[in-house]
Amino acid sequence: MSINRVVVSGNLTRDPELRATAGGTSVLKIGIAVNDRRKNQQTGVWEDVPNFFDVTVFGARGESLSRFLSKGSKVTIEGKLRWSQWETQEGDKRSKVEIIADDIEFMSPRSDTGSGATYAAPEATPKPDTTYEDDIPF
Repeated sequence: MSINRVVVSGNLTRDPELRATAGGTSVLKIGIAVNDRRKNQQTGVWEDVPNFFDVTVFGARGESLSRFLSKGSKVTIEGKLRWSQWETQEGDKRSKVEIIADDIEFMSPRSDTGSGATYAAPEATPKPDTTYEDDIPF
């Protein structure tokens, strides 16, 4: 059995690019930067180091998202990883791993172009605390 699931949260590195395949399927391409915290071995100081990922969204969902996303938007993306390989015109082999998004959640408000309205993801309803002090095993 194999599992291919990924969840990342970060900021979009560019405005979305909406295209269509020859068959008419919409394809939305975006980039996301996700910080990783690492200790600098020379200074001993913890630093945020960005990781950059390409993200693809297929179908009507991509069309809808293209209206609300823009460079800098904070989002959480859930999906799967896909590896692809190709050869350049010069004969060099290239490869990349990208995220094929199943779900994108807006983490920050975004102004809607033209209407002055803002879109914000609905706030999560806090779950009631069902743990009791007696239930903690330590």
